[in-house]
Amino acid sequence: MAVFRDRPYVQFNFLVDLGAGNGTEGPDAGFQEISNVGMEVTVAEYRNGNEKENSVRKITGLNKATDVTMKRGVIGSLSLYKWLDQLRNGESNALRTVTIQLQNEDHTAVVQTWKLLRARIIKHVSGPFNAKGTDVAIEELTIAYERLEME
Repeated sequence: MAVFRDRPYVQFNFLVDLGAGNGTEGPDAGFQEISNVGMEVTVAEYRNGNEKENSVRKITGLNKATDVTMKRGVIGSLSLYKWLDQLRNGESNALRTVTIQLQNEDHTAVVQTWKLLRARIIKHVSGPFNAKGTDVAIEELTIAYERLEME
C-alpha cells in the first residue's frame, strides 16, 4: 500500500482509526498531533571465551514498540475514557488495533499506513486549563502497543 515518490509527503494529512468500529470519520477520530510511532529491535552482545577475533557478536533480541502520544482538542466525547475504563476493569476485548494513515495532498489516496497491534491506553491527561488563556483545551493520551506493522 505504501506509495513511493521522490518528494516527501507532508505530515498534516492523516487519519486515525481507534479500532472501535467508528473508522476515521467524525470528531472522535480527529487528532491534532501524533508522535513517537516507532519500534526498536534489541541486540544481545555475546563472545565465546576461546574466540580468535577480539570482538563481540551481535545477536538479534526482542522487538520493542515505542509508546505513541496522541493529542486532540477536548470535544466532550467520553470514547477515550470508556476505552480506558475497559482496560482498567480488565475486560478481555479491550485491546485494539489502532491504524494511522497518511494521505496525499489532495486527500484522494492513502500513501502509508501504520498499524499499532494490541494497543491500549496507558495514560490520559486533560489540560492545562487557564482562565486567562485563549488556547484550545487539549486532551492527550499515551498508547502502548505490542507490535508495529507498516503497509
